[in-house]
Amino acid sequence: MLEIHLDESDIDRELRADVTTGLTAAPKWLPPKWFYDARGSELFEQITRLPEYYPTRTERSILAARAPEFARLTEAKTLVELGSGSSEKTRLLLDALLRRGTLGAFVPLDVSDSALADAVEGLSADYPGLAVRGVVGDMTRHLHHIPDGDNRVVAFLGGTIGNLDPAERAKFLTTLRGVLHEGEWLLLGTDLVKDPAVVVPAYDDAAGVTAEFNRNVLHVINRRLAADFDVSAFAHVALWDADREWIEMRLRATSAQRVRVGELGLTVEFAAGEEMRTEISAKFRRAGLEAELARTGFALRHWWTDPEGLFGVSLAQAVTAA
Repeated sequence: MLEIHLDESDIDRELRADVTTGLTAAPKWLPPKWFYDARGSELFEQITRLPEYYPTRTERSILAARAPEFARLTEAKTLVELGSGSSEKTRLLLDALLRRGTLGAFVPLDVSDSALADAVEGLSADYPGLAVRGVVGDMTRHLHHIPDGDNRVVAFLGGTIGNLDPAERAKFLTTLRGVLHEGEWLLLGTDLVKDPAVVVPAYDDAAGVTAEFNRNVLHVINRRLAADFDVSAFAHVALWDADREWIEMRLRATSAQRVRVGELGLTVEFAAGEEMRTEISAKFRRAGLEAELARTGFALRHWWTDPEGLFGVSLAQAVTAA
């Protein structure tokens, strides 16, 4: 079953608004969600398998080790996954909850109807006794469409929450708390602060896959909005911001550029060397994350990490504000 709250016309309007706002800002920026057309999703899957990119395999190892404990602690009847994609890692949680005998429904939410349809079909075939209900929507706008239920867990994995700045995170978490009943759960994956010598290569791999992924946003704009970006004239940049404790991905114009975005009637100038931000990826410390959760109505109940302390998975519970 697929429930659609976001169609191509919605996506087109949102893309137009984001590109207009971002390309006319100073400094210029574009949101990372526009990396993910079919090619971008394929490139990201390649990134997750690169030797430099530790988050995916590390989070998976934590989930594999802790899934039985997670199932025992939550005894969830409904598992909701935000930004589900293929839901590959989530199968560890599904298996554990089904073995526990509590799970009745799985609700993956994603912006891509095609990816979600494939995931729902595969999951329904592999878990014939499980009610699988896909929700096509934007996690920043459509959380209220998560089906109501009893003893739900919302999983938000992959460190994706790090793509939101602190104000955006607060808004997101507050909205999510508003759709959960007291006592329901949030399972959150967060990349942790560590030596930049480990972090930066994860976003600037030797094979250049991340660079191609970063530039894919320009291909998306060229195709969908009749723009004429010379994609080869933009270099991939990944920088560690020590003050904010996040990675910034940028695209740097290697020469002066004049770009026409035909569908918007917009002409944009880039100076040689000018950089445009395309993504942030915040890294977290336990104390800071616990405080952010507390401010938005969640109490951190369990904290799991790997032996090297690269990645954290937290299990938080919706509580009444003090």
